[in-house]
Parts: sequence; C-alpha cells; structure tokens
Amino acid sequence: MVVTSAGDVRAPGKGNAQTQSARQLTRADRAARGKDARASAPLEAHAEFTPDGSRDPIGLLLEQAKSRIPELVPVRHGRMLVSPFAYFRGAALPMAVDLAGTPTSGLRVQLCGDAHLSNFGAFASPERRLVFDVNDFDETLPGPFEWDVKRLGASLAVAGRDNEFSRKARRTVVLSAVEAYRTAMRAFAEQHFLDVWYAHLDVAATLGEVRSQMKRKRVKLTEKTLAKAHTRDSMQALNKLTTVVDGRRQIISMPPLIEPIEEIFADVQVAKIYEVVRAVLGKYRRTLESDRKHLLEYFTLMQVARKVVGVGSVGTRAWVLLMDAEDGTEPLFLQSKEAQPSVLAAFCGRSQYSNEGERVVVGQRLMQAESDILLGWTHVVDPDGTDRDYYVRQLKDWKVSVPIESMIPSGMKVYAHMCGWTLARAHARSGDRFALAAYLGRSAKFDNAIADFAETYADQNERDYAALQAAVKDGRAEATTTI
Repeated sequence: MVVTSAGDVRAPGKGNAQTQSARQLTRADRAARGKDARASAPLEAHAEFTPDGSRDPIGLLLEQAKSRIPELVPVRHGRMLVSPFAYFRGAALPMAVDLAGTPTSGLRVQLCGDAHLSNFGAFASPERRLVFDVNDFDETLPGPFEWDVKRLGASLAVAGRDNEFSRKARRTVVLSAVEAYRTAMRAFAEQHFLDVWYAHLDVAATLGEVRSQMKRKRVKLTEKTLAKAHTRDSMQALNKLTTVVDGRRQIISMPPLIEPIEEIFADVQVAKIYEVVRAVLGKYRRTLESDRKHLLEYFTLMQVARKVVGVGSVGTRAWVLLMDAEDGTEPLFLQSKEAQPSVLAAFCGRSQYSNEGERVVVGQRLMQAESDILLGWTHVVDPDGTDRDYYVRQLKDWKVSVPIESMIPSGMKVYAHMCGWTLARAHARSGDRFALAAYLGRSAKFDNAIADFAETYADQNERDYAALQAAVKDGRAEATTTI
C-alpha cells in the first residue's frame, strides 16, 4: 500500500500517476503538507461539535435495522439500553453522521471506523504470543484520521461517566489516549517503514500495569481472565458450545444467542443451506494463503448455527461453523459474519472492493500488527436469492478483554494510553505518518481539543440514549432487555 500526496490510501496498481508523485515527495515535503493542513483545520477546531437541528439518531438506527434479521433487532436495542456506554457502542452510524459535520484535516488513513475502547483487546498472534490491537473492522474504510481519534476519545468520556469518574478524571483519561497517539505518531515518523510494521505492545507488561490499577476486588478476577486467555481456542469453544448426542457432537441450542440451523429452517431448506455453505467454504479457501488452504483441507464441516454477536452487530447475519479434522476430538470453530457497507461510506466514499467482506479483511490486515491466520472473505447467495458478503475467522483464539466497568481512573488512564498508541501504529501503517506527525505537532493543542470534543459528545450521547429509552417506551422502537 502507498499513500497519495493528500494522504489517501491506495492499493498497489491503483492510481499510478498519483502513486508515482507520492513516491517522489521527500519527508520534508510530506511534513510541510501536514503543517499546511492546519490552515483548513486548525488543531483547536477539533474541539467543535454543534449538533444538527435535524439529526435523528433513532431514525438512523431504525433505518439501519431494515437490513438486519427482524427478530434480532429488539435484542440489539435491548443491549444498547444497558447503559449510555452500551448505547455508544451500537451508535457508530449516528456518530459517523455527526463527524461528517466537523472540521476535517484531509489527512486520510485506513480507519477502524468504530474505534471505541471496547474494540481493542488481546488475542493470539500466528506465533502464539498474546498481542494487543484493534479487533473490530466492520466499518473500516479510508477516511480522516481524526474520526477514529474522536470516537476513541468520546468512548473514554462516556465510559468514565458510566464508572462515575469526576470530570477532571475523565479528561485525564482522554488526554492520556490522545497524547499517546500524538507522541507515538511523531516517534513513528522517525522510524523506518519496517520498524513501524513490526511494532507491537508488550501485552504481559502493559496489561499487568492495568491490572495493578483496578479495583482490588476485581484484581483476582482479571488475573484469572488473563491466565485463561491461552485456553480460549477451538477446544475451549468445543466444550462450551457443544455436546454429544447419540455419539455425534452437536452445537448446543441457546436461542436466540446460538441456534443450530436445523431449529431455524425447514428440513428442505437446511439441506440447501448446507450445500450452499460447503460451496461458500470452497470460495473462502481461495482467499487464504496457500499454506492456510492446505491446513483447512484437513477439516470437514459438521454443523452450522446462527450466533448473536456484540452490541452494534446484533441483527447482522453471523454463523458458527463447527469443523472437525478427525473423530470429533480436533475441532475448529469458524465464525462467518455478514459484512454490510461501512457506516462511513456515505461520507468517505465507497470502498474500492466490490465485496464488503474483502473490504473488512484488507482493512484488518492493514491496521493490525498480526491477524488471524484463517481470516478470509466470501460471497453468499441465500436460498431466497439475496446476495450477501461475509468475512470468516476463527471463533476464539486466546481472546481477552479488560472489564471496562471495573476500572478506576488510573487503570483506565493506562488502558487509554495503550489504545492511543495502538491506534497511532495502525494509522502509521496506512497513512502518511510524516504529514500526520507534523500536523499534530509537539504541543498539547490537539490533545486538549479532542478532550473538549469528547466531553461535549458524551453530553450528546446521554441525550441520544434517553431518546432511545423514550422511543422504546412510546413504541417507535422495540427492545428485548432480558437477553
């Protein structure tokens, strides 16, 4: 991947004239462009947020629901009603609309698109090390770098309110994330490309520091969670999600969270679905590296179930595929998740990839230091003739996250620093790190602007959360709060 002189993200072979121009720019030229961007978007301007008088966040959520499984939409709304932070997690689209009306630097990177603090976490690298990184890319798309920073900052302010932090403590947490982002970007601008590409966090040391700053009653729980990270793989998923009936291993039914397709569809449809899934697996294999293709050939499809995932993703089609390499003792769980157009597409331009699953996978590989070895994409034609794009990955692979609700201010400050550094590393891989570093500068102007924005947006988030509560109460939206 290369960047144009405007900091845009381009694929190899795309836009050759611009690519050649970008290669001819010196580091000084790129830094100058970053400083020039301050003319159109001064650092202090990123504090600005004025809600549009016609904004209707609930209308946006209801419109988004039209492309989702109808019976699961109330589950999504119910999960968003748990708290203002839970609402924030599911409201990527309303915030994208809001961000489109804020000052824009014009410095583009590969965005996560939903960079709230719960979309960072630890998982296994291909070398079986525990790494910390961004871990959700459903909305990934090239766009202005500050949109990810603002969503991260706002999420910290919202989570801080949920944890009853003081205003001063919340600001300290947000500043920790943005300062880490800014100083890391400046450090990456002084490094070679390969050094940036290989950069990663020492999870054991850093998470240990977070753990030391958590509420005492939760420390043992967190230590246990970290210790169990290495067991969270397909074998652990096998024991948790399956049982043996008449000598045959089957996925346990836990409706509506996990439902084997045999319970959702009629027998004739089930047979057709398995036929489609096997064909889809063949297409998916073609998106993997040759050694991964070879590995996957050892596994046979055993059963498929529908699974409810996350908060914002609830209602999109997600399937669990139980695979087996031998006699039921060597399982592999794959998750196939529907990829719909990014919520950023209307504002940042449509993806250059016709398959939305490929968009997600390419963005993930570009932003993450190390990705799942079985990450790939595919296309499905449903039995009813509907075209759908999916990306596929392992269901569980040493995944672990820190319980946000258990953090005290000092712990969240450390965690925010981790997220800020990680986001900078992800952006430095795809964007013009020389222009970004020059734009951000050495002072804390950008840090303070984002901290101001975060608090203002947290106010707006509380109003939007109340609006969802009211919409459920008056029947405009339906919610199931018992799941």
